[in-house]
Amino acid sequence: MDRAALDAAIELGLDYGGAIPRGRKAEDGPVDAKYLKLTELGSADYRVRTHRNVEDSDATLIIAEGRIKGGTALTAKYASAQAKPRLIVDLKKQDESRALGETTAWLRRVRPKTLNIAGPRESEAPGIYEAARRFLRLLLSIPFT
Repeated sequence: MDRAALDAAIELGLDYGGAIPRGRKAEDGPVDAKYLKLTELGSADYRVRTHRNVEDSDATLIIAEGRIKGGTALTAKYASAQAKPRLIVDLKKQDESRALGETTAWLRRVRPKTLNIAGPRESEAPGIYEAARRFLRLLLSIPFT
């Protein structure tokens, strides 16, 4: 799901960043070099990457389909532990229009300078990449000022 956020940002010409594990480690092989602005960490542990991305952001948006678990739940836990605003958008429970409205209102209220976007892996939630990318392309096209 992280790549859906990266791809949406790149497609819209927005700045992006974030941490990735040592070796550009990802479940399906090394993270593509096209994501030039990512910072490779000294640890290959996904939890270190997750913690760093929450720590380096002002707020976390989690996009999921159904109950969150694993690394996605860990992201939510880290955000809570660091007292950072977080919003979980369940694309199965809400129609797209309602989810966009809720997320837009939250972003306008929280006004994060740096937003961490997270969610489950494609292997854990088949179809989440495309659903999240579509949602984020719409969301990130909305002016927030």
